[in-house]
Amino acid sequence: MKILVFDIGGTEIKYALCDENFNLTDKKSVPTNAYEGGKRLIERVVEIAGTYSGIDRIGISTAGQVDSEKGMIVFATDSIPGYTGVQIKQIVEAEIGVPCAVENDVNSAALGEAYFGAAKGEDNFLCLTYGTGIGGAIFLEGKLFKGNGCSAGEFGHFVTHAGGKSCTCGGCGCYEAYASSGALVRAVKAKTGRDLNGREIFAEFDNPEIRTVIDEWIDEIVVGLKGLVYIFNPSLIVAGGGIMNEKYITDEINVRLAAELMPSFRCAKVVKAQAGNDANLLGAAYLAAKQ
Repeated sequence: MKILVFDIGGTEIKYALCDENFNLTDKKSVPTNAYEGGKRLIERVVEIAGTYSGIDRIGISTAGQVDSEKGMIVFATDSIPGYTGVQIKQIVEAEIGVPCAVENDVNSAALGEAYFGAAKGEDNFLCLTYGTGIGGAIFLEGKLFKGNGCSAGEFGHFVTHAGGKSCTCGGCGCYEAYASSGALVRAVKAKTGRDLNGREIFAEFDNPEIRTVIDEWIDEIVVGLKGLVYIFNPSLIVAGGGIMNEKYITDEINVRLAAELMPSFRCAKVVKAQAGNDANLLGAAYLAAKQ
């Protein structure tokens, strides 16, 4: 089986070929050019797919809330204008003529980690990605839990500070306003006046001023995870996003989280995502193979 898989993000469209053993080859990427809008974005996906021959399936991981049964975008922010309501599956299948599976990006990453990464063999785990915002996915009793409208797992907008900081969702006090890597960048700037990215921040880990901000930020991560552990009681939490490559973060999260939890909930372990940049592609390929 020859599967063409896409991972549509706000900055890049990544794509690759995948075989029946879930080996990825011919990995490429192009700019998303999100400003052109959702309709044009999917036209570009179709154009890329049209350059391949002998494709049996297409799998698409994408930003936005996705109705995976219909293969459409239920809701997307203005980071990709006009994306809400786009019927991805219908468009791609009509143009390319092969079955197409569409799923939200963090759900795709969770599937990638469930079958090929850090959560292999786990029936109950949570997957969170810490980036500009925070994305989430719920894996219960061996399958994704999608919720009503296929939108479950919006952990970034779970309120951890009532009446707190404004969030891009229009609400206040959301988890991602305090615990995302974007929140860390903003906190460092507020403290030092310097615009540093995550890598640059950890390059100055020995700077006491920056170390204090990092530790306060890790405490914010733990606040949200504590609530999620009490709700879901998972055996594992997979933490993704480039910032989580810093071993200090996951080590500290595990120590501090255990100290905050009742003994009967301390089985939850936080681990770094293993499938990395391939998780979304692998998850989309897995779904496409089941079509």
